[in-house]
Amino acid sequence: MSKKSRILDTVLETAKGLHDIGIIDGITMREFEAFTFKPVPQFSAQDIKGIRLRAKVSQPVLAQLMNVSPSTVKKWETGENHPEGPALRLLDLIQDNGINIFQ
Repeated sequence: MSKKSRILDTVLETAKGLHDIGIIDGITMREFEAFTFKPVPQFSAQDIKGIRLRAKVSQPVLAQLMNVSPSTVKKWETGENHPEGPALRLLDLIQDNGINIFQ
């Protein structure tokens, strides 16, 4: 475990303790918890195609799961366009958990 990770764990544990005794409200606690979220990676065209192939779905099926057009997925896989925002998070979730996250 890195020094940064240990510090973050200590800060989060302290914040939880303060939340438990009512010094920190729920909103502030969620802000502290947000620091522990995994950063969203950038995906290359090859990465995106690999995610789709490992999930064993076609471009239209991936598009439907992600609520984007099939042409959008095609453009991502050819490098013509790049996913942003929620699409990046969804790709990251699919990469880590497969398409079962949609069931």
